[in-house]
Amino acid sequence: MLLWEETLFKNRELFELDHLPEHFLHREAQMSGLKFCIRPALQGARPVNALCLGPPGTGKTTAIFKLFEEIEAHSSKVVPVYVNCQMDYTRYAVFYQLYKKLFGHSPPPSGISFKRIFEKIARQSAEKSQVLVVALDDVNYLFHEREVDHVLYSLLRAHETFPGARMGVIAVLSEPSLRYVFDPRVTSVFQAEEIAFPLYTREEIRDILGRRVKLGFYSGVVSDEVLDLAVDYSEKSGDLRVGIDLLKRSGLSAEKRASKSIFAEDVHGSYQRSRLIHLTYALKSLKEDELKVLRLASEHESCRAGELFSLFHEETGAGYTRFHEILNKLDAIRLINTDFSGAGKRGRSRIVKVRYEPDEILSRIRPPA
Repeated sequence: MLLWEETLFKNRELFELDHLPEHFLHREAQMSGLKFCIRPALQGARPVNALCLGPPGTGKTTAIFKLFEEIEAHSSKVVPVYVNCQMDYTRYAVFYQLYKKLFGHSPPPSGISFKRIFEKIARQSAEKSQVLVVALDDVNYLFHEREVDHVLYSLLRAHETFPGARMGVIAVLSEPSLRYVFDPRVTSVFQAEEIAFPLYTREEIRDILGRRVKLGFYSGVVSDEVLDLAVDYSEKSGDLRVGIDLLKRSGLSAEKRASKSIFAEDVHGSYQRSRLIHLTYALKSLKEDELKVLRLASEHESCRAGELFSLFHEETGAGYTRFHEILNKLDAIRLINTDFSGAGKRGRSRIVKVRYEPDEILSRIRPPA
């Protein structure tokens, strides 16, 4: 039996989803593609824009972090800026992060305008001969209200207002099925090199999870059979993060039983929570009124948008413009589907349906009784 002060984990950090592995396996072609795009920046020119496409859990964010790690180790003139668009989903918020990275502190708190922030960033790039490489992770969070057009236009046309300013973009999209039509003025300057991140094969998943097991658990904790089970679930979900999270939860489950090894039942029991990590992360990015719309949509399956707005307005008093913005955002981040179907009072009506089991959403956003 496991003593109370003992643990199965040799290095818990390896099972955190934000852990940056020392050896980034099975993404050599993608890293080469990204380095090709960055090469002009290392020579003082604007980089080639890139669009990383692939399902969740295929290594896109890790590839960005590994690339930026190399850039910062070898160049002081190239400034890589990572922006999580789940958290920063307006043009102002994106440029706020650029300002912080470039100057080492936040903009003045006295309500400085976007124009002032933009001018200071662009002027710094031009005067210091710095090239900004901006990674927009989960760029689909900028799709609502066409924020992405405003962001890309400001970044990629900065040199027209401030000659010498050089900026490039690496956009990361985890929902390749989303077809966004850029403003023509953006299309003419974005022209991104597409870099595909396909699903990992079963052999690749086993190799990656096997390395984490070897370095993260003590010897004998995870048998080949248990590892294969974690690989099965990870392959089934199509998301490597599910397998990593599953190993962590299974280890904690075994520790709770005071066992010195992980059993199959630990893996089976942990999967129900690990398989919904995308939902859990997406919910963390939502504001209070956005959560209310999602809750109402979960409580009223296949509800017409007009009916849903009536319920939302009754609860909050908010107008239709805000409701419309929220619907577009929830659709863009793949929490709901909003399909036109049938005829409403004013023509075609949108039908709102959640993309997960309603109970799975409600259990995560309703306060405990």
